[in-house]
Amino acid sequence: MKRFLLVPGLAVAAALILGGVGCKKTPKSPTPLPARTVKAPGPGAGPGPLTPGATVPSDLGPGAVTRPGDVTSEPLRTEEGFAQGALETFEGMIMDTNTLAFATVYFDFDSSVVKTSEHDKANAVAEHLKLKPDHKLLIDGHCDERGTEEYNRALGERRALALREYLIGRGIGGERIRTRSWGEDRPVDPGHNEEAWAKNRRGEFILLLPPR
Repeated sequence: MKRFLLVPGLAVAAALILGGVGCKKTPKSPTPLPARTVKAPGPGAGPGPLTPGATVPSDLGPGAVTRPGDVTSEPLRTEEGFAQGALETFEGMIMDTNTLAFATVYFDFDSSVVKTSEHDKANAVAEHLKLKPDHKLLIDGHCDERGTEEYNRALGERRALALREYLIGRGIGGERIRTRSWGEDRPVDPGHNEEAWAKNRRGEFILLLPPR
């Protein structure tokens, strides 16, 4: 009796095995994902991720800095409309790195205090901005190579903001001034001695001119 009952069970098992062998399934290919697209930031777009030297417009808060990614190149056009090369722009304004190059302010080691000996340079910048109300200013803070990268980035920011506050104290509206920190990334002297370090501990002034 037991042998008779086993036969149907074996038949069912054999049928399932044969069915599995005879019906080969076609494997499904992965569903393709839509391509990711990244929009280029347009006017008014928010800042991108923080990068070396990077930063947020100063008018967003007293401790905010700007991002190097905001710098772009645009063609310069004459009255005839022909492109005459490209100029770097920042927030839609033309960057002039030459006019105020003489006014570079230097700092003591590990300090963001604007020294009395540097006041005349900063005062000259303030006078220029008073005479040219359509000009704005970008201040770059720099450090020497000593200290960690993160510390120097923060110190460069403090130096730029100290110069911003100094100019505000001389009657320049804070909304006209942007700040940026490069930390130790842009030395003017690649040397590894005190003479080189003294040149690299600095704040630089870049004029922002209306588009032509």
